[in-house]
Amino acid sequence: MTVEGTAARKPRRSSKRTSASATKATGARSAEPQLVQLLNPEGERVQHPEYDIDLSPEELRGLYRDMVLTRRFDAEATSLQRQGELGLWASLLGQEAAQIGSGRALRDDDYVFPTYREHGVAWCRGVDPTNLLGMFRGVNHGGWDPTSNNFHLYTIVIGSQTLHATGYAMGVAKDGSDSAVIAYFGDGASSQGDVAESFTFSAVYNAPVVFFCQNNQWAISEPTEKQTRVPLYQRAQGFGFPGVRVDGNDVLACLAVTRSALERARRGEGPTLVEAFTYRMGAHTTSDDPTRYRLDDERAAWEAKDPILRLRTYLEKEGLADAAYFEELETESETLGKRVREAVRAMPDPDDMAMFDHVYADGHALVDEERAQFAAYQASFADADGEGK
Repeated sequence: MTVEGTAARKPRRSSKRTSASATKATGARSAEPQLVQLLNPEGERVQHPEYDIDLSPEELRGLYRDMVLTRRFDAEATSLQRQGELGLWASLLGQEAAQIGSGRALRDDDYVFPTYREHGVAWCRGVDPTNLLGMFRGVNHGGWDPTSNNFHLYTIVIGSQTLHATGYAMGVAKDGSDSAVIAYFGDGASSQGDVAESFTFSAVYNAPVVFFCQNNQWAISEPTEKQTRVPLYQRAQGFGFPGVRVDGNDVLACLAVTRSALERARRGEGPTLVEAFTYRMGAHTTSDDPTRYRLDDERAAWEAKDPILRLRTYLEKEGLADAAYFEELETESETLGKRVREAVRAMPDPDDMAMFDHVYADGHALVDEERAQFAAYQASFADADGEGK
């Protein structure tokens, strides 16, 4: 399986007539935003007046490796879900640069509050990929110790983790530590009240937190321009702290901007909103069909900005990686895919009755009644099988 080509498949052409509103929406997303960029889609370094980064060849190859392996893991997880091994999967396809760039900007003592799609950040924090898949299979309730990696458990409730991050950051400030906190969320979550509240509290209390918004253009089927009248990063101004928009498909720019925001937080200068302007190449989750609301031309335009191909082009142009390096990495990615696949298939099936165990801290009569009803329902299938023999 060619990893770099995962996001570059030829798009399916739509036979549907394009509506005027859809054309307008596509045009809005196609417009080049004012953003921080250090590596353009052609794989060329570009200058920015405020941000720059100086990385060694080894560090550049490391970023490329992170993105390739993260994409390979993500592709394997998607396949496993399609084969019935996982209940659900939220792909990060296309967002590797935003996650790896920001993830590698963090120090070990910084704390991360993710959503449910930050598999690349989890990789950077040292979380075993199989632990992520155990959660999506339903055999664990988180899969890792947050204190071991300073990486909180995945949050399904949209936007709530920004409040957790703000409170944690306020505590960090009271402790007198120079650690920083980062909260990940998407463009859809930016419309949630929890996010607005976290912006307010973090600004008032000068909390050392970075709000990292991955604007992948779609909140399931709702395009960003139908959620906001201004670019998302500009919202920070109304709360009294700076915002910056970065090319979310440029891993170098994401690293530089996030590192700068984290250092600002460490200096006691408060929160920063980073809007990573990127694109969700796949479905919202494996239960979603984006062809029902998204145009093929739009996806094709973003394929040309693929973050992995962009960095590979730069490495090849500058002579920083040879064919042997890419071949070895391809072998490593296949090994990772095999390890993940075997680990998931070795996991037990989820216990159906476990859903009742932690509804309340103590026992509850209504939960006991529901448990008994569900057990009887499950048993009815066994009785039916017996009658058919």
